[in-house]
Amino acid sequence: MSRQVLVYDTTLRDGTQREGISLSCDDKLRIAQKLDDLGVAYIEGGWPGSNPKDVEFFERLGELKLRHARITAFGSTCRVGSDPAEDANIQAMLESGAPVCTVVGKTWGLHVKDVLKTTPGENLRIIKESVAYLKGQGREIVYDAEHFFDGYKADPEYAMQTLGAAVDGGAETVVLCDTNGGTLPWEVAQFSQVIRDRFPDVTLGIHAHNDGECGVANTLAAVDQGTTHIQGTINGYGERCGNANLCSAIADLELKMGYNCLPEGNLPDLTDVSHFVAEVANLAPDEHMPFVGQSAFAHKGGIHVAAMRRNINSYQHIDPTLVGNQMRTVVSELSGRGNLFSKAEELNLDVENGEAVTAVLEEIKALEARGFSFEAAEASVALMLHRQKPDYEAPFELIDFSATVEHRQGRGVFAEATVKVCVDGEVFHTVAEGNGPVNALDAALRKALLPVYPRLGDFQLADYKVRILDSDSGTAATTRVLIDTQNHHRRWSTVGASANIIEASWLALADSMEYGLTLA
Repeated sequence: MSRQVLVYDTTLRDGTQREGISLSCDDKLRIAQKLDDLGVAYIEGGWPGSNPKDVEFFERLGELKLRHARITAFGSTCRVGSDPAEDANIQAMLESGAPVCTVVGKTWGLHVKDVLKTTPGENLRIIKESVAYLKGQGREIVYDAEHFFDGYKADPEYAMQTLGAAVDGGAETVVLCDTNGGTLPWEVAQFSQVIRDRFPDVTLGIHAHNDGECGVANTLAAVDQGTTHIQGTINGYGERCGNANLCSAIADLELKMGYNCLPEGNLPDLTDVSHFVAEVANLAPDEHMPFVGQSAFAHKGGIHVAAMRRNINSYQHIDPTLVGNQMRTVVSELSGRGNLFSKAEELNLDVENGEAVTAVLEEIKALEARGFSFEAAEASVALMLHRQKPDYEAPFELIDFSATVEHRQGRGVFAEATVKVCVDGEVFHTVAEGNGPVNALDAALRKALLPVYPRLGDFQLADYKVRILDSDSGTAATTRVLIDTQNHHRRWSTVGASANIIEASWLALADSMEYGLTLA
C-alpha cells in the first residue's frame, strides 16, 4: 500500500460556507498561494458557475506561482433531462480553465427522488455523461459522491451503481462524502473497505463533515482502509459544524500513521498556515485547536509542569516544533514553583533565587484571589519576577493620579487626567485630555515620561479588554482589565483588577509601560 496521501483543500469553497466567513477574490488568491507553499496536492478554487467572485478567481489564476497544487473547479452534474454539452454549469467548469473538475452527484435515493425529482436511472445517466463529457475535454475528474454514507445505508446496491457510473464515465478519483456529518468512524472504515474492494483501480477519497465531531476521526478511519485522497479545510472551517480539519488530519497522518501528505520539511509550516487563514478570514484563531492552537502545548497545572521539567515528554504527545508550534507554561493560582521557573526560562529571565520565586508565586495566588488573572498577562508575570532582583530599579514611580469625566455644554463629554510620577528623583506633574479617562491617563503618563524615555513614543496600545467578574454586585463589581501593547518588535500583555475600573486600568497601563521600558 502506498504511504502517500493526496491532500485536497476545499477552504476556498466549502470553507467559505461557514457562517461569518466572506472572502474577497484577493483573499482567496492569498490563501491559495499559502496552501500551495504548504504543499497540498489540490486546491478547490470555487464553483465558477455560481457567482462572479469565483469567476474572477479563475480568471486571475495566472497571478499565482504554483509549485505543488492543481487548481480544481467545482460543479454539479448536468441538469435532469439535459445534455452536458449544453449545460451552463458544465460549461462554466470548462471555461474556468482549471485542469481538474470536481463533479458532485447524488448517491442517496432520498435526494434523487425529493431533490432532483427524477428517477434512479436518469440520475445514473447524468452522472456518467457529465463525467465523460468533461473527461473528453481533457480534464482530470474528481467525483464527489454526495451523501454517500446515508445513501449506502439506505440502498447499498444503488449507491454502488452511482459510483460505477462515475467510474465508467472516466473519473480518476471517487470521493465518499459524509455530507451530513453524522457517520461514525467504524462505519466509515467498513464502507470504505467495501468500496476499495469493489473499485480497486480508482483513487478513493473521503470528504467528512464534523456534525458528529468525527470529521478528523472519519478521515483517519478511511485512510486506514486504503483511502489515499482526503478532502477538508484549514481549521475545519465549513458549513454548520465545519469540515474535517486538515491541520489535525495532516498532522495525525504524518506523525502518528506514517503517511506522507506534504513535501518533506513542510509540516512545521502548519501552525503558520492555520493562523494565516484565520487572519485573512477575519476570525480569531482557536487557541485550543489541536496541534496548531496557542494552548495546544500549554501547561498550567503545577504537577504537570514539575514533571515536564524532569522529562519534556511527560505531558505532551508530540514535539510541538514538528508542526511549527511551541510549548508554553501558564502561570496562575494553580501553579507551582516549576511554572515560574519555566516561565522565566521562556522569557529569558535569569531567576536562580528560589525564595524570590516562592514570593512571586504567593503574590500571584493572592492577586488572583482578588480578581487578577495572569494566564494571558505574561508581561505582568515577567515584571513580578524581574522586580525580585536586588538591583532592580523601576523606570518610574507613581506618586498620584486623578481622572475626571465631565459633560460640558457645547462640548459634550470631556475627559482629563493628571499624573504625578518620579523619575530618578525628579518629579513630573502632567495633565492631558482624552476621549475617555483611560485614554487621558495614557496620554498624561506618556507626556511625563517621553522627555526621559523617547522610545516610549514607539509604544502603541493594541487592545483593551474589560471583564466584569462578579456581575451580581452591580456597579460595585470587581473589574479585570487586560491591556495589550506593542512596539515595532513585539507585543506584550498586562493585567489589573479592582472594584474601580480606573484603578484596574491604571495598574495594567503602568505595568505595560514599565515592561516596555525594561524588558521589551
